[in-house]
Amino acid sequence: MWQVRIEPLGATFGCDATESVLEAAQRAGVHLPRSCRNGSCRTCLCHLRSGELAYRIDWPSLSPDDKDEGAMLPCVALPRSDLMVWAPQARPVNADGDQSAAGPT
Repeated sequence: MWQVRIEPLGATFGCDATESVLEAAQRAGVHLPRSCRNGSCRTCLCHLRSGELAYRIDWPSLSPDDKDEGAMLPCVALPRSDLMVWAPQARPVNADGDQSAAGPT
């Protein structure tokens, strides 16, 4: 299991190599914006600061320039190492499933 750190939130969680970063974030109580969950809408777009990943699909809606700039789509991204992801839109989810504007607990 790989470790994923979401910054600037400061949340860290485990992610299996067969689980998308988005799925692991949800399981860990971290909300990332999402819509299509298939790599086409770019709602979940964030940036990979370190680590390696693969995609469930061959053609995620990222241009070569996007990829060169570190853009990633966590809904279809599979970790291949520990990851540090820059996702300023990430929020913790409280026990009721509501998003919180507060930082990590």
